[in-house]
Amino acid sequence: MINLEKLYDYKNSFGFFSHQLSYPKKLNFHPSLIEDTFDSTHPAYEHVKMYFSLFQNSNLDDIKELYTETFDFQKDCTLFMTYFKFEDAKERGQMLAKLKVMYEMFGLEMPEEELSDFLPLMCEFLYAAEWIGDPRAPESFGMLIAVLEDGTYHLLDSLKKQESPYFHLVKGLRETFKVCIERGAPAQHG
Repeated sequence: MINLEKLYDYKNSFGFFSHQLSYPKKLNFHPSLIEDTFDSTHPAYEHVKMYFSLFQNSNLDDIKELYTETFDFQKDCTLFMTYFKFEDAKERGQMLAKLKVMYEMFGLEMPEEELSDFLPLMCEFLYAAEWIGDPRAPESFGMLIAVLEDGTYHLLDSLKKQESPYFHLVKGLRETFKVCIERGAPAQHG
């Protein structure tokens, strides 16, 4: 079970994760981003600092090249969270439709060109959505976090094998989810 209030407390960090997992832009690497989004008590703080430090001496073209090599050309590093479980099976289409309906229920209009399981979009939804007090939220966000946990588990494993700086970013994202799981709830792997 997800603690929706705790998840809400981390909304700003999901905006950060969304931007960092999108195609790199110069503004995404401004040092004040960490200070403005994270404090030392945030579960992702150390991971995000490590991620940023690994890019500190890189220029934007090198970061873009690494991003493209990692996420666009490596099947096991896809940012599409249901791909790991379903690949192109019919069940994946059903899950994509469920996610899209959930986004719309909470006021997010899906970009036409985007699939609903794209990790930056999912993080953006967590950043932008208002769910406190909505009776549909526990079930909807339970499904969303389950998809995110499953997809990021496989992604994290692949990034670790490649020794990618993005490993630390995804690890921080997973650590943020982990603290939002209520005690007594069965823990996901990873």
